[in-house]
Amino acid sequence: MLIFRYIAKDLLISTFAVSGILLILVASGRFVKYLARAAAGEMDAGVLLAIIGYRLPGFLELILPLAFFLGILLSYGRLYVQSEMTVMRACGMSVRRLVVYTMIPAVFVASIVAWLSLDVSPSGMQKAEALLLAQKERGELDGLIAGHFHPLQGGRGVTYTEEVTKQKEMRDVFLAENNPDAVEGKQLVLVVAPTGHVRVSPDPKEANFLVLEDGYRIEGVPGNADYQITRFEEYGQRLSKPEEPRSRDKVDTLATGALMSSTLPSHVATLHWRLSVPVLVLVVALLAVPLSKTDPRQGRFAKTLPAVILYMVYLVSLSGARGLVEDGNAVALVLMWGIHILFLGIAVLLFNWSTVSALFVRLSGVARKTVGEQS
Repeated sequence: MLIFRYIAKDLLISTFAVSGILLILVASGRFVKYLARAAAGEMDAGVLLAIIGYRLPGFLELILPLAFFLGILLSYGRLYVQSEMTVMRACGMSVRRLVVYTMIPAVFVASIVAWLSLDVSPSGMQKAEALLLAQKERGELDGLIAGHFHPLQGGRGVTYTEEVTKQKEMRDVFLAENNPDAVEGKQLVLVVAPTGHVRVSPDPKEANFLVLEDGYRIEGVPGNADYQITRFEEYGQRLSKPEEPRSRDKVDTLATGALMSSTLPSHVATLHWRLSVPVLVLVVALLAVPLSKTDPRQGRFAKTLPAVILYMVYLVSLSGARGLVEDGNAVALVLMWGIHILFLGIAVLLFNWSTVSALFVRLSGVARKTVGEQS
């Protein structure tokens, strides 16, 4: 029991450490993507942390299986390098007992992954998609803040206002954009006006307009003194149309109960994918035990790269089978679970690799001897 606690503690510490590192990498990459959209004026920066928070269970759902796989490789690799595993074997620790000690924390991690995959992750995805959809339905200038430059969507230009009143009236407005009708788009258009407002179209499918009053429009080429200045009473700038909300929910946001009662190929594929992720944890745990066996002279990271490649082949194969099921291929559903059986067989083969190798060498010797007698 003392050895089990020692191994389980080492495995879980390694798993959570690797999970933390991978989670920071994945979440920061996604945060940078959302931050770029916020800088382009496509979404409000105030909702970024909420969206990332709702997406964290989905990230962990895929990070934990890889983290546990790497945790076994690193933990057991250290035990082999420091000869602790040799001492355990000398004290009567068999391979079967090592597998049992490994599978107990594996079941614990698989239970967490199942909870995330079947319940928490779909709920978080649904809330994150609701926030993203609300951002897409915003008007182009809904996020305009007094005293700050606001980029127009598509990089068409930038606008600035000194003050925004409670009635959404803008004071001291500045607008800079490129004239699309100019040669090679090099003509710069500057518009300044003391007041302005957004004129909302009565048709929600039509674009709104930024309307400026009693200002000046200055058009010319930067670096040249040839400018054209036009005074206007009212100037309208067409804004981008808000994206229409999608009529159907994304499949990943649907609750597991809704997927169980559906026969649509995309729903069936998503349901079996959610069931496959916990199974993935158990299979890779069995794969990692023989792959972690290293010679002290090789180092604990000797088999990490080939093991990760094997894991990626496993995950990509499952993802490919899921895609086939989404396309309506009923045979691919059997293939999806057959991949688990295949890699389970690979794990059994790795456990008995010494026996298989000895048998292969023996058969090769018999074959050579037979050929020699015939010749």
